[in-house]
Amino acid sequence: MQTKTTDTALIYRDSTQPVEARVADLLGRMTLEEKLAQLGSAWIYELDDPKDARRLLGHGIGQITRIGGASNLKPAESAARANAIQRFLVEETRLGIPAMVHEECCAGYMARDATVFPQIIGLASTWQPELAGKMAEVVRRQMRAVGAHQGLSPVLDVVRDPRWGRVEETFGEDAHLVASMGVAYVRGLQTDDWRQGVIATAKHFVGYGLTDGGLNWNPAHIPPRELREVFLHPFEAAVKEAGLYSVMNGYNEIDGVPCAASHELLTEILREQWGFDGLLVSDYFAVDQLQQAHLVTQDKATSARLALEAGIDVELPSTDCYGEPLRALAEAGEIDMAVIDRSVERVLRTKFQLGLFENSWADESAAAAAFDTPKDRALARRIAQQSMVLLKNDDNLLPLSRELGSIA
Repeated sequence: MQTKTTDTALIYRDSTQPVEARVADLLGRMTLEEKLAQLGSAWIYELDDPKDARRLLGHGIGQITRIGGASNLKPAESAARANAIQRFLVEETRLGIPAMVHEECCAGYMARDATVFPQIIGLASTWQPELAGKMAEVVRRQMRAVGAHQGLSPVLDVVRDPRWGRVEETFGEDAHLVASMGVAYVRGLQTDDWRQGVIATAKHFVGYGLTDGGLNWNPAHIPPRELREVFLHPFEAAVKEAGLYSVMNGYNEIDGVPCAASHELLTEILREQWGFDGLLVSDYFAVDQLQQAHLVTQDKATSARLALEAGIDVELPSTDCYGEPLRALAEAGEIDMAVIDRSVERVLRTKFQLGLFENSWADESAAAAAFDTPKDRALARRIAQQSMVLLKNDDNLLPLSRELGSIA
């Protein structure tokens, strides 16, 4: 391990400096290995053995995958585990760069003792965006209490095939409803205060709800106009109306081009046309799937290059293609270092904006109190009640009387 940088006068350590100045200063001090580490991730269980943890975290790390969700730890234990990892990164690595922690949170924070809400399709059935926002606020509070910073939600897929096995994770088939509920969810999760909010991650970009045969990972065949007006619409609304900060690619391909390698989708439309300036993360194993499933590359290095050049900044759930294969490409001059630096800048900018360099710790003693309060359960019950839909026309409820007026 390299000698630790401890000079507190360094620009990147000075919280009074502008974020962009801190990013530039830190980037200029980083080795290739330290840069690539910020584009990678590690499952929490990969860090159980101290020797493995030192090997995986020795140059830093971009993200830790699902400390609470993949471990079944109680809230206080999850917070303690997060703190131990951050302590090592801050105190034992050369540059002291904290990690982001991401978790799943579609129907509430997916972890032990968290409040269980109705599935998202039920939330959509309420037709009340304000309930989506309130639910997201609970998720944010619980995740922040255990040291998590990014939630892999909301799912903004517009579903047009009921055979698809992930329908329950979505807001349904209507693009306007998906957009309205999604915008409210993003606002509730992120808030206006970066240092208290959790980054929302809209997924799966894009067209994942209309794959061939309703099968996961299958191709999608969507005409350009339908893609724009239906499937892209909720994502565009989340970016422009709610300040969405993170996007996750879809596993599918559209007309032969995998979403994980689509410069048109990930850069031209998302960033250049819509003005998105946040973080793009891969769906789990999606970079490697360019070789293993889509068969558009013959090795991990080429998969890494295609994904990074298309716009994917961080490989999840653990470092694979963005590790040694990407390092070999960089050392051979087969990928422009400016492409790597661009994504590293985005990761560092996110961490500075979250305030992780000033305070990356969770309050272990207060973590449990944030979970599943009576007020949280009351909200979950209210959403469940409001989500009820008619499945059987008992007593001839339908057709509705003309005297009812508006019901939604």
